[in-house]
Amino acid sequence: MTSKTAPSRPDAPAAQPPQRRSWVPRLVAFVTYLAGFSNIASALSPGFKHSRLHSISVKVPTEVQNLAAAATLLSGILLVLIAHALKRRKRRAWWVAVVLLVTVVLFHLVRSFRAGDADAPMHYLGVQVVLTLLLLILLVVYRDEFYALGDPYTRWRALRAFVLLAAFAFVSGMILMYWQSKHIVGDPSAWDRLQHVARGLVGIDGPVRFKHHSTDDLVAALLLGLGLMTALIVAYLLLRPAEPIARQSAEDDARLRELIAKQGRRDSLAYFATHRDKSVIWSPSGKAAITYRVVSGVMLASGDPIGDPEAWPGAIKVFTEEADRHAWVVAVVGCSETGGEVWCREADLDALELGDEAICHVDRFSLEGRAMRNVRQMVNRVERQGYESRVRRLKDIPRDEVERIKTGIEAWRGASERGSFSMALGPDRFGDPADGECVVATATKDGEVRALINFVPWGEDGMSLDLMVRDREAEPGLNELLIVKAMQACKDLGVVRASLNFAVFRSALERGEKLGAGPITRMWRSVLVFFSRWYQIESLYKFNSKFQPEWVPRFVAFKNTRDIPRVGLAYAEAEGFIVPPGLPWSKKHRDERELDGCADRADGHELPGQPDHRGEDCEKQLRQADADTDWNAEAARESEAAQAAEAAARTPGGRKAADG
Repeated sequence: MTSKTAPSRPDAPAAQPPQRRSWVPRLVAFVTYLAGFSNIASALSPGFKHSRLHSISVKVPTEVQNLAAAATLLSGILLVLIAHALKRRKRRAWWVAVVLLVTVVLFHLVRSFRAGDADAPMHYLGVQVVLTLLLLILLVVYRDEFYALGDPYTRWRALRAFVLLAAFAFVSGMILMYWQSKHIVGDPSAWDRLQHVARGLVGIDGPVRFKHHSTDDLVAALLLGLGLMTALIVAYLLLRPAEPIARQSAEDDARLRELIAKQGRRDSLAYFATHRDKSVIWSPSGKAAITYRVVSGVMLASGDPIGDPEAWPGAIKVFTEEADRHAWVVAVVGCSETGGEVWCREADLDALELGDEAICHVDRFSLEGRAMRNVRQMVNRVERQGYESRVRRLKDIPRDEVERIKTGIEAWRGASERGSFSMALGPDRFGDPADGECVVATATKDGEVRALINFVPWGEDGMSLDLMVRDREAEPGLNELLIVKAMQACKDLGVVRASLNFAVFRSALERGEKLGAGPITRMWRSVLVFFSRWYQIESLYKFNSKFQPEWVPRFVAFKNTRDIPRVGLAYAEAEGFIVPPGLPWSKKHRDERELDGCADRADGHELPGQPDHRGEDCEKQLRQADADTDWNAEAARESEAAQAAEAAARTPGGRKAADG
């Protein structure tokens, strides 16, 4: 989390960021790929039996030449792995590359050592030496181009992974050695077996000899595989993109709510910025903010910036600088047309239409007419079955009734740790006293709540759908009933417009089913219908269409076209469509759980009858989280000072749950 809560200062005219040589990281990455694949080829190619590699045995011991060959293979793999990180200007990758290249040069010198015939051709090694030296020179000369910060969690995570994987590799290797005892020549000691395992992990022959070459090859391959697995996993953890813990402080929440109260009417998604699992970045003046989450190296902003549009460029500039500092990919999901234009202009992004938001206006909403016949019939049928509905502000519902409703939600859908990223607060947020202005519609039968929809405020005279849940065993049509009753109660609540569900790729679905649609449009619609078996794509569009809404487009903005797959995967992960396997014992996950518990106690959600013996500890943890998650405080202060010197600051298709 990077919450910029520095003292407010006026937004100044936009200043251009320092000019970077964009070709340098691309060239370095390309040469790194060449050097890496060249090293791999040199270690595996049988042609080296007739080159200088074959002649090193004259003066160099066999162990050294085996070590040189194994190190060449491993260095080639590592160079290929860090090439992408160098392209993203990662400072940590720069250090790894420099140390690795110096080591590679030394091994190349060992491999090219020769007793006689000094005029023999260099063969493959000459190309490798040239590539290695060229890459090393580029890295040293343009070292200032590699400045992106790394993830502080991954340093210790990589070290822990190395210790655990190395221990696993040694234990597995020793088990393998004793399992193959009947194929071993003689009876080597445990120390000899351990030496053989240690050397085998890096591809070197050990002191143990086997009766058959096939057994020797099998053991060598398994040991080398364990060694490569350890090296690859550690390298990945060391170089993987940073993912800070997304968290809002109490100060951020209060300031966001103040901005939403003043400017929230502009965007139906503004209230979802209070989602506590988002980080916040502020404009230099404090008049605008951007909420975001970092997922798989993508700095994903949701919706339009919050606050005064004149301060949006300042917030966007701070946002892009933060992304540049960590080499994150910038992306925005669910922004409006106005917000998309500002994002594209200020951050140099491109935009694509992601879908449409269904907006219903109270003065135009009616159940009369043939177009509303289906909805009218479903509402009448449900009411005849004995269902009653009530529409109230959350603050007007007694707390004991709120708790009963929350219990019902958990039974209907299961407890959800987090809501949608861009367009829903989620079931876990329902009933929060801070959301007292939310509009809640409930359907009851025999005194028991069977369905519920919750709307969050959209300015002073609007509401935006957040949550729609019902008992799975209840009759169909309850969602239609509650939406109709909520719309009919809007006049008494002072609401003039309501935002319903968001339909992803609605225009493609609509055009694809019309007469005369082209083959590409029909094919795209078929793909969307196919994925609708698992995700609410077509069903959500058809459900929204029942209410004859006004369709308002929402957009996704991204830096480069090649980033679209990566942004799509990050967005799917943020929305919960993709759940990658996690490490529940890792420090980051422990910190998230502890902060979740502390935030609940800070909000007064401690379980009844449970004494709070950790209040002071939680307060310290929350303060420490606010300090720690601005990972490079000194760099941030320097950046702000530079902004002041430059007079800086340029003046989602989310998922809303519907069981329709």
